[in-house]
Amino acid sequence: MNDKIQPENVPPVQADPDLLVGREDRRTGLGVDALKRALLDKLVYEQARFPQVATRHDCFAALAQAVRDRLLQRWVQTARTYREQGSRTVCYLSAEFLIGPQLGNNLINLGIFDNAEQAMRELGLDLEMLLDQEEEPGLGNGGLGRLAACYLDSLATLEIPAIGYGIRYEFGIFTQAIRDGRQVELTDKWLRSGSPWLIHRPSIAFEVKLGGYTEHQYEATGSRRLRVQWVPGKVVRGTAWDMPVLGYGVNTPNRLRLWSAEAPETFDFAAFNAGNYYQAVDAQISSETITKVLYPNDETEAGQELRLEQQYFFVSCSLQDMIRLQLQREQNLDLFNEKFVVQLNDTHPSIAVAELMRLLVDEYMMDWDQAWSITRKTFAYTNHTLLPEALEKWRLNLFRRVLPRHFEIICEINERFLDEVRIRFPGDDARLARMSLIDEHGPRYVRMANLAVAGSFAVNGVARLHTELLKSDVLKDFHEMWPEKFSNKTNGVTPRRFVLLANPTMSTLISDTIGSGWPTDMGRLRELEPYADDPAFREAWRRIKAGNKEHLVREMKRNAHVDVDPASMFDIQVKRIHEYKRQHLNLLHVVSLYKRLKDNPNLNVAPRTVIFGGKAAPGYALAKMMIRLITAVADLISRDPAMRGKLQVVFYPNYNVKNAQAIFPGADLSEQISLAGKEASGTGNMKFQMNGALTIGTLDGANVEMREEVGEDNFFLFGMTTPEVMELKSRGYRPRSYYEANPHLREVIDLIAAGFFTRGDREVFRPMVDNLLNHDEYMLLADFQSYIDCQARVSETYLDPERWSRMSILNVARSGFFSSDRAIREYCDEIWKVKPVRIELSDLSGEDMQFRRAAAGAD
Repeated sequence: MNDKIQPENVPPVQADPDLLVGREDRRTGLGVDALKRALLDKLVYEQARFPQVATRHDCFAALAQAVRDRLLQRWVQTARTYREQGSRTVCYLSAEFLIGPQLGNNLINLGIFDNAEQAMRELGLDLEMLLDQEEEPGLGNGGLGRLAACYLDSLATLEIPAIGYGIRYEFGIFTQAIRDGRQVELTDKWLRSGSPWLIHRPSIAFEVKLGGYTEHQYEATGSRRLRVQWVPGKVVRGTAWDMPVLGYGVNTPNRLRLWSAEAPETFDFAAFNAGNYYQAVDAQISSETITKVLYPNDETEAGQELRLEQQYFFVSCSLQDMIRLQLQREQNLDLFNEKFVVQLNDTHPSIAVAELMRLLVDEYMMDWDQAWSITRKTFAYTNHTLLPEALEKWRLNLFRRVLPRHFEIICEINERFLDEVRIRFPGDDARLARMSLIDEHGPRYVRMANLAVAGSFAVNGVARLHTELLKSDVLKDFHEMWPEKFSNKTNGVTPRRFVLLANPTMSTLISDTIGSGWPTDMGRLRELEPYADDPAFREAWRRIKAGNKEHLVREMKRNAHVDVDPASMFDIQVKRIHEYKRQHLNLLHVVSLYKRLKDNPNLNVAPRTVIFGGKAAPGYALAKMMIRLITAVADLISRDPAMRGKLQVVFYPNYNVKNAQAIFPGADLSEQISLAGKEASGTGNMKFQMNGALTIGTLDGANVEMREEVGEDNFFLFGMTTPEVMELKSRGYRPRSYYEANPHLREVIDLIAAGFFTRGDREVFRPMVDNLLNHDEYMLLADFQSYIDCQARVSETYLDPERWSRMSILNVARSGFFSSDRAIREYCDEIWKVKPVRIELSDLSGEDMQFRRAAAGAD
């Protein structure tokens, strides 16, 4: 059934005979008339529809294709300029790119959002309605992927030649639904209607080998050089899909290149003719599995094998693509590291170190020492975690079965590397065991983080505390050997999506107050500081926040099916559901507040709506139990009439970038409550801050720098410091002693244990209660009272609107350090050594119009 485009009670749009003609080109023009003509052109000639029968999605697709034309005009000019100048290129390898919907962001970056809004209005359409039609791209899941997307935005905005390399997942991690209080995982069919932004490049394709065995033979020459041939068990083909990523206010769209897997021969005609119809497509199905789903469940060995194949697949395609580009300009690969610098975004793509060695040594006949020198000058490694389980290790048997040649190469790298360690630290066998690329204790593993450090010229953490902990603990041995490799690059987020697009009313107020240059010079936000003391400005600020909260209320009604009081404090924790994120500490405060309100109905606290959002990994039972506890507490509180106007709990399902764009502007309080020393950085904390939320948090990750930037009076601090955590653990942490010593904590936990939130069923949350009382790895009980006391200060402050508004304004004014532009400038200057390349739009010259490659017979 077609959606109606013409709103009710609005006169029909009159036909304009001049719409398909005009002075401004319908493919490249940025004016209102050009955009109207472009939409109609795309609707007819791309969608094969006419306005009277076009659905909302048809109109979205037509507008998106019109915008894509404007990106491609700039893309062609960018590619031509890069080719002419031979610029050094940053290649960003990431298993995730959580890019979010693209139409609104591209309109912002082109500077035509207002023009598009007017054009749609004149056509009888609503731009917001069209923006809502776009699916969330299923290319990422959490902070790692969102950081990669922010960095692509900043690379393009700063005019840095760059390519993002990843996987074109057919299905995202999953769509989250909540049924009977439990998380249910549904297939994320983000490509069911295609994507107007993806451009298939079937001619850019590479073969990727998997499994099999290796054969060794010596050359029949005087050098008797050893040659190794990898005989694969199967071969898959990776083809390229490109997405333009436009910078803000510039003509640079860089490329996000994603790889899709297929069989070299997708159809076995002989098997089909013999009647083996399923066998005829077996190879295709098996090959395509590699890029089907983001992060397959690795609880099983089959899941682990698929995940390793995924990582190797996209890394191999990406490196082969770089080599292809290099050989278009050069006769050999001797200067490969001068043309490309490759950033490994966490440990997932670290197999790239061994793969580049394989390509250089086996495929391009380079001697080992030269290949290793090029490899170590090519890669830089970003570590994103302090959690041991996230520092990837692969069981030796699995790794050798999937990648037999890479196992040999890693063993060779390890042997040479350990010789270096012996020379530097003679007689230190314990150090050798810790630094080895192969873990020899118990079940043997390949240590991918160790490989990444050994094979890179630079290693960085993503917040100052995180980097210090890498140097003093997680990668201490490597830092002692190569201190010059290590540096800090605190994460950042793009203000274009998360402020300009997500919070247009606040953005307009800021621009009207300090001018319009701040989205690319976030340091200018400091000019807002004097206005924090202006009562009229604070009042305008509160009106904007109230409007944003009303918008979030509508979104929660639509997506979570709940009514929320916009006058209450919106206390929000949205992020991956994980024990170390400590959503259950937040819940302990909710239960504490509920108990105190029941005991004393006249308790003077700010009315509060506590909003949770995030996905739990399908195999992570305790994380899924945390969601169930959130929904159980929410359900009981919603049925208690004594809580109306005082306390409410909401679980916002299927948290993603699209939903986040309503959540961040509507937040009053940002929950960043991980145990000190566990969070690498965090980026949600930065997005909340940029939108005027105040932070309650520990001295963990980037919270440390955030508190320094905003001032301790504008940050709600609680909990142990990292040294205190380490000292308590060394003494022997006994969580039950905190439970026994704190009567209120005992009341809170006993209420959950007694089945109060599960109609008397004591078994539902018994595993979580037992875990807290007997293990409590993330020390909730040790931080509980400090958190409760801090939340009381939050409530007291919120009841003073003038004070809260002043703190909110200062948080935004002092958020400039956390722009991804700042982070990328640091990478460019201190690690990548790359310079901007200005792209100017110009007409094609006669030289440009020479079809040299096609005329020379290139396919």
